[in-house]
Amino acid sequence: MSTVVLARPATRPALGVTMVVAAAAIFALNGTVSKLLLQGGFDAPQLTTFRATGAFACLLILSLVLKPGPRRLTVRRQELPKLISFGLTGFFLVPMLYFVAISRLPVGIGLLFEFTAPVFVALWVRFGEHQQVKQRLWVGLALCIGGLVCVTQVWEGQLSLDIVGIGAGMASAVLLAVYYVLGSKTVAERDPLSVTCWAFGVSTVAGAIVRPWWNFPVHLFGESSGGVPMWLLAIYLLIFGTIIPYLLISASMQHLPPTSVGIIGMTELVLASIFAWILLNEVLSTPQILGGLVILAGVILAETARASRAMAQTPEIPPT
Repeated sequence: MSTVVLARPATRPALGVTMVVAAAAIFALNGTVSKLLLQGGFDAPQLTTFRATGAFACLLILSLVLKPGPRRLTVRRQELPKLISFGLTGFFLVPMLYFVAISRLPVGIGLLFEFTAPVFVALWVRFGEHQQVKQRLWVGLALCIGGLVCVTQVWEGQLSLDIVGIGAGMASAVLLAVYYVLGSKTVAERDPLSVTCWAFGVSTVAGAIVRPWWNFPVHLFGESSGGVPMWLLAIYLLIFGTIIPYLLISASMQHLPPTSVGIIGMTELVLASIFAWILLNEVLSTPQILGGLVILAGVILAETARASRAMAQTPEIPPT
């Protein structure tokens, strides 16, 4: 059976920018919401499984209701390994490691580590695929290294941040880069809704194996974290922290190139740090703020250093 290919609407760049900024703002608050859920008693695998399962159920309904209906989810046998790898990396391991990172680090810094993924992608394009890249990649890489030195404040003689949190953040960045590489052809061959529905389905199965549902701490929904009911935080995580921003990002990529979406989406990092500062009292030091800005500059240089052919099919960032 052939894969369904949907016609692309006319591009409207201004609308695309609005969608990306709106998604970034919603994702940014989701960092604080996720941390409150973690502080309320969930562990990272449980929260990942809960989120994946809820998102999969919602996206499955959308996939079946919206045209062309169930045909959208048709998959060929040879596609399965790619879809499974895509779901495990981008929709299970990346968010789980991100949750581990923000449970041990300030939300903004946890996101900062994950946002270095485009640098690893660019390095893979250069050394793994042996494609030409622009010279500013090396400037971007140097800026990222210098920024990470500032963020971790290693000159104090010891790391100012939790080493497990740092490791989880960097691992999420590497796996997010793997997701980009795996997803470039996957997104090109299928429509984004069906790809993400399948990916969340894979994540749901993986989560159920790691944290079986019969051991799920349902009683936590009756408690509160940071003065907010846990059930309300969970609803935000599913609807506003996953489904709505995903739809906005997917729709925006019909109006903007992936590189633009990635760069504009970096406003999430700034907004997430502001939300965490206001709601969680997570104050970053001056070197950490400056280091974050340097890393952002380096990531932008790396993101735009790849040849246009290599960038054309980069998928959107998965929900974090």
